[in-house]
Amino acid sequence: MSSDPESLREGTLISHLLELRDRLMRAFLAVALVSIPCIWKSNELFEYLAKPLLAQMPKNASLIATSITAPFTTPIKLAIIVSILIAMPYVLYQAWAFVAPGLYRHEKRYAMPLLVSAIILFYCGCAFAYWVVFPLIFNFFVHTAPANVTLMADIDMYLDFVLVLMFSFGAAFEVPVAVVLLVSLGVVKIEKLTSIRGYVLIAVFVIAAILTPPDAVSQTIMAVPMYLLYEGGIIFARILLRGRKDGEDKKEGEAT
Repeated sequence: MSSDPESLREGTLISHLLELRDRLMRAFLAVALVSIPCIWKSNELFEYLAKPLLAQMPKNASLIATSITAPFTTPIKLAIIVSILIAMPYVLYQAWAFVAPGLYRHEKRYAMPLLVSAIILFYCGCAFAYWVVFPLIFNFFVHTAPANVTLMADIDMYLDFVLVLMFSFGAAFEVPVAVVLLVSLGVVKIEKLTSIRGYVLIAVFVIAAILTPPDAVSQTIMAVPMYLLYEGGIIFARILLRGRKDGEDKKEGEAT
């Protein structure tokens, strides 16, 4: 006696929704657990984040709070964001575990390295922003201020500013992953990517102008790594295609 196809589809949908709920709960629980020590040390986290600016400001200078609640809410906001970043590998693993059963074997083989590379490159972009970009940008802003102007940065505005920059550089460092993904899916050929280098160079400077503060220093600091990462993505895409071709040739040889 055959089962009703509609009932089978409904049962499959319910099982997928239940699994999705479990994955989301695990991801939320991971973020919640990580947020406990982050919130406990929220003031220390903000002090660490403020170091690049304070290092460029005059001696005994400090950040200010223009809101009564800002000294409490701003470090808490930072702690929550940091906890999400720390737990992100586990959160993405839960997403991968939910999606992976529906992928083909060759898709799984390439998807996992790309996912891991995307996570690592995002962290590298954030670290690059903190250790390289922030000192240069803050040095530029502090030393170009008029002589009769005293720089007093609000902690909430400072947090928003540095988070935008860190996430922008984190996203910019995903360029190699995007290039490899487009090539591996057959959307773009490597020959096309190499022929439009000049347009890409202009595009990365335009993107950097949109994402960074309106000064040439920060725009160049973002645009140059983005273009170098674009070239790196082409190199990795060539290696990927060469490996795929060698694998296909090996299979053909074994078949004959």
